[in-house]
Amino acid sequence: MKFTLGWLKDHLDTTADAAAIAEAMTMAGLEVEHVSDPTVSLAPFTVARIVEAVQHPNADRLRVCQVETVDGLKEIVCGAPNARAGLTTIYAPIGAYVPGLGVTLVEKPVRGVVSNGMLCSASELELADESDGILDLPEAIPVGTPAAKVFAVEPVIDFEVTPNRPDWLGVAGIARDLAAAGVGTLKHYDVAVVRGAFPSPITVRIEAPDLCPVFAGRLIRGVKNGPSPEWLKRRLEAIGLRSINRLVDVTNLIAYDRARPLHVYDAGKLVGSEIVVRGGQTASDSGEHEHLIALDGKTYAADPGMAVIADAGGERPIGLGGVMGGESTGCSDDTTDVFIESAWFDPIATAQTGRTLSLNSDAQYRFARGVDPASVVPGLELATRLILDLCGGEPSEIVVAGQAPADPVGFTFDPAYVKRLSGLDLPDDRIGTILGQLGFLVQAGAPWTVTPPSWRRDVEGPADLVEEVARIEGFDALPATPLPDQKTSSRGVLNPRQARVRIARRALAAMGYAEAVTWSFTRQGIATLFGGGDDRLVLENPIAADLDCMRPSVLPNLIQAAARNAARGHPDAALFEIGPIYLTDQPDGQRTVIGGLIAPRAPRHWSGTTEDALSGLKGDLMALLETLGAPVGSLQLVQGSNRDWWHPGRSARLQLGPKTVIAEFGAVHPRVLKALDADGPMLAFEIVLESVPEPRGQKTKTRGPANLPNLMPLTRDFAFVVAEAVAAGDLVRAIAGADKALITDVRVFDVYRGPGVAEGSKSVALEIVIQPREATLTDTEIEALSARVVAAAAKVGGTLRS
Repeated sequence: MKFTLGWLKDHLDTTADAAAIAEAMTMAGLEVEHVSDPTVSLAPFTVARIVEAVQHPNADRLRVCQVETVDGLKEIVCGAPNARAGLTTIYAPIGAYVPGLGVTLVEKPVRGVVSNGMLCSASELELADESDGILDLPEAIPVGTPAAKVFAVEPVIDFEVTPNRPDWLGVAGIARDLAAAGVGTLKHYDVAVVRGAFPSPITVRIEAPDLCPVFAGRLIRGVKNGPSPEWLKRRLEAIGLRSINRLVDVTNLIAYDRARPLHVYDAGKLVGSEIVVRGGQTASDSGEHEHLIALDGKTYAADPGMAVIADAGGERPIGLGGVMGGESTGCSDDTTDVFIESAWFDPIATAQTGRTLSLNSDAQYRFARGVDPASVVPGLELATRLILDLCGGEPSEIVVAGQAPADPVGFTFDPAYVKRLSGLDLPDDRIGTILGQLGFLVQAGAPWTVTPPSWRRDVEGPADLVEEVARIEGFDALPATPLPDQKTSSRGVLNPRQARVRIARRALAAMGYAEAVTWSFTRQGIATLFGGGDDRLVLENPIAADLDCMRPSVLPNLIQAAARNAARGHPDAALFEIGPIYLTDQPDGQRTVIGGLIAPRAPRHWSGTTEDALSGLKGDLMALLETLGAPVGSLQLVQGSNRDWWHPGRSARLQLGPKTVIAEFGAVHPRVLKALDADGPMLAFEIVLESVPEPRGQKTKTRGPANLPNLMPLTRDFAFVVAEAVAAGDLVRAIAGADKALITDVRVFDVYRGPGVAEGSKSVALEIVIQPREATLTDTEIEALSARVVAAAAKVGGTLRS
């Protein structure tokens, strides 16, 4: 949104310059993006008159001019073809910066003649894109007149309008806020009623009140269209609009002046005497939407959700309501009768029309944010007065169809709420004055009743009023209140969960995993694959269509990340993430998990043998759990109970008893990988941090004394025959518990099935590490320990293999 300082002063009586206005706008909550002040850049330039122009002695295309300037008579070398005696033009002194050339003038000879300044063209002053020579001004302009005054240039302020403040899309709305902020006094102009001389021969019918609740219009006959006057051209061109003709320029002026979009139809091009407002139509036989050739020369298809303005009994579309008119009824210099439209179109439908058609216009920009419904008839009256002043003609009576949306309703407001919410200690009179200057109707009482104006539909409660008071009074006036004194300084101690997250992050990084930070949500269909997807966990306003549901697991995001890495030439990803998952929409439905994933892609090697990736993943998982202080020796490994996104034959879970599941790990099911468009295999684990019991012992960072044995360990090998269904891990745990003081490790080094072992059984060979503590073990003590090992294996059905 752009406006000039002079335009603002049509509504605001103020002596503030552009810089002060921009500062006040910023403090009032308007985001100023840029202030362009040509009066500053043109300050060194003044009007001058050439007294004499003679041929340069050393150059055919140069002339030596004697110029009457504000600094006296100056000799200036000029290369313009129109330089002549008696020409009134613009003079730039030595030291002036010429914006069109990007240079600062210095005194130097030009082909042997010193030039004491410069005579400027329009392009050199950035008043035109190109020029044939220096400026040729009327002789009546006195020498020394500032160039800024000659060309009537003025500062232009450009600012960003937030979606909740459509009233700022008109200069009058900006002036209202600045007046409330104390920058000046608001000029109140009542819109005069223009009495119609005859009933309107054109009527209006609304068939889609949900798209257009109210539509007003009037006919003006006998107008004389043509180029706009200079003041109107300059005003529009200063903010980047192209002057078209008087009728169109009037509508553009009111759109930027009062935030009231209008449209004018050439009444002579209308078919019939009725305008119909309806939704877009679809052909029953072909199913195609009707088409409109708009004023921009492009053809657009109007679907039933778009407001269409039509004539010929509602059959011929002549405009897209709130967006753009049609080419068939556009006004030209030959227009003599004009029908003015002033309506209110639904903001959501208008915004959707613009998005669907990729069509943006000044009208669409305003209607999509919400135009003041109360401005329908006043805007029409204002346009009528301007058209009569500029084009002449005779107006009809106003015809109105439908009813405007109801004004906002009042609500109770306690002025003491301002101090309680913002800290500003203001008198009630000051609060009432601010709200009144902003257009709110304040009815005193206990408490007050405040009714927002028709153009402030974003104000819905007391908190909004406090914000209005605070921004107008000035955010710099908010009191600075120190935080309450904390008797003891914070030591920044991490809670146990935070400490374990930090430990896990460092441990996984040391193992070679790269940390991934992904969204806490995913697509609902993907969430369903991983046991989630409940409608209660679907986001109301997702940031993307494929991120609409809270995630039940970190694995889908890690799988997709690994797939993206593979697509970019890095197939052997090893990733981990520590973050939340969401099982329900209740506070107790959130869990913190540690997820890891590898995509094993071993390089080709002549030996053809590689380490089993699943065993390596399990080793990483067990090492991580041990680092976290989990009771690894007590964990039970259970196969066949994992959820259905795991491979049924290559996955397992670790648990403490049947109810406390610590982790699940294994290969991801190929069906899930295919749904995520990822190439397998992929192996993963997921630890529920809340299920991992905290280690017992003193809660301190101090390490305990080192317990280093001074005796050599010894090993013994055993082979036990167990049933095929007995897990080797169960046998290892049983043997490790035979003597916890002496047995420090139990490792499986062979599993045999075949001759010598009964069918349905297997032979598991183990190496047991024995660590003496106080003295070297005797043969008797070793035999006794061996007996305890055999007895422990017997508890899980193991017999010593002969």
